[in-house]
Amino acid sequence: MPVDYLQKILTAKVYDVAVESALELAPTLSRRLGSRVLLKREDQQSVFSFKLRGAYNKMAHLSGADRARGVIAASAGNHAQGVALAAQKLVCEATIVMPVTTPHIKIAAVEARGAKVVLHGDSYSDAYAHALTLQKASRAVFVHPYDDPDVIAGQGTIGMEILRQWQGPIDAIFVPVGGGGLIAGIASYVKRVRPEVKVIGVQPADSDAMARSLKAGRRVRLPHVGLFADGVAVKQVGAETFRLASKLVDEMVLVDTDASCAALKDVFEDTRSILEPAGALSVAGLKAWVERHRTRDRTYVAISSGANMNFDRLRFVAERAELGEEREAILAVTIPEQPGSFRSFCAALGKRAITEFNYRYADPDVAHLFVGIEVTNRRETEHLLAELKRRKIVAYDLSANEMAKLHIRHLVGGHAPTAENEILYRFEFPERPGALMQFLDSMSRGWNISLFHYRNHGADYGRVLVGMQVPPSDKAALPAFLDRLGYDYVDETANPAYQLFLGR
Repeated sequence: MPVDYLQKILTAKVYDVAVESALELAPTLSRRLGSRVLLKREDQQSVFSFKLRGAYNKMAHLSGADRARGVIAASAGNHAQGVALAAQKLVCEATIVMPVTTPHIKIAAVEARGAKVVLHGDSYSDAYAHALTLQKASRAVFVHPYDDPDVIAGQGTIGMEILRQWQGPIDAIFVPVGGGGLIAGIASYVKRVRPEVKVIGVQPADSDAMARSLKAGRRVRLPHVGLFADGVAVKQVGAETFRLASKLVDEMVLVDTDASCAALKDVFEDTRSILEPAGALSVAGLKAWVERHRTRDRTYVAISSGANMNFDRLRFVAERAELGEEREAILAVTIPEQPGSFRSFCAALGKRAITEFNYRYADPDVAHLFVGIEVTNRRETEHLLAELKRRKIVAYDLSANEMAKLHIRHLVGGHAPTAENEILYRFEFPERPGALMQFLDSMSRGWNISLFHYRNHGADYGRVLVGMQVPPSDKAALPAFLDRLGYDYVDETANPAYQLFLGR
């Protein structure tokens, strides 16, 4: 007998543990996109994710005898916390199988709610297989993270709330997709009540199981998935979620890691909340879709699905957010290895701020620079490259080069055996336009910069490491240069780290 999802959603038991999360305007993002953007704040739930809705609805509908056998689940994060909370509320035993790679903070959060944690395998797939083995032995009820009608209906209450909270026109609802439980539930309600509203799924380009499955007309199993947006890193979507998505989902959008990081920043600027990568996926997809279709004066909803972010990932997010918004261009530039050529290159940049600079002397004829430059959009990057070409400066755009962004930017350097008379200073530059040119203009024209490393970290001053080749006859002029410059500095020439890794 077919499942009546409208009835199941209307009779779902979620509000013993869930709140009707806010549907709130994102004013800054709305102004930038020229449309009204509303965020459905599921990150405000007690476990900082929507997952408690489906888990609780499934467990609340179990018979007393089934609950007495206990429940078991496999999860690396949000579903685990939802099951643990539901078990605590319903007073039943819960066992959660988690990969051994699960961060301790997530394990502790599950154990704090009284659930038993079993660590097994290196991936969710390993944990899932082990959970099924334990389930057969214990006869506990398995609570699937997405491929279950009661779980789908629990998540579908989000769609019900959205249509109740915003009764005006809605052009599209953007939903993050992993196994498909959330989008299946939301679409099951929205398409019955407001069929004109588009339901659009968003996935990472490296975890696109649903997008591939819908295109192929069958469930596709991915050989591997990306792990940045770990909340949606699923190799194969559910059978029931795929069936529903095939009938109800209008479109899928794929985004990359940089776009997800930029979306995290967008949400932070509007709400001062930090979502997890999967939690900001819908915002990234919304932005990409609006840019592709060039729409204005519309109303869109994005599901902020979770905020279980590991603190140590924030540095990576901040690093990549500007690239995701195309506000930073990463270039590889080749200039002559001679005094004054660096100054000429900086002059060619005009008033654009330099966000990063990596250079180490390696060749007596040419210098290879790794440079980050603040831009307003992709078009400005193209204009800059054209201007450099006009000045006969060779430059390559590395803004989309994953290896360059992840690794090369941190590896530019090394010993320079021919860098004679080199001294090394660490400076604190004020973060203002012209600070670098002031430094270069204060230098003697006969001194050569043999090493330069700088990265903007969002503070009001920048830390810069500079190697200069100063002839012995000019050493007496060095104190006057430093005084004239007026920047705080430290002489690092005798630093053992310099001697071991960078010096001659």
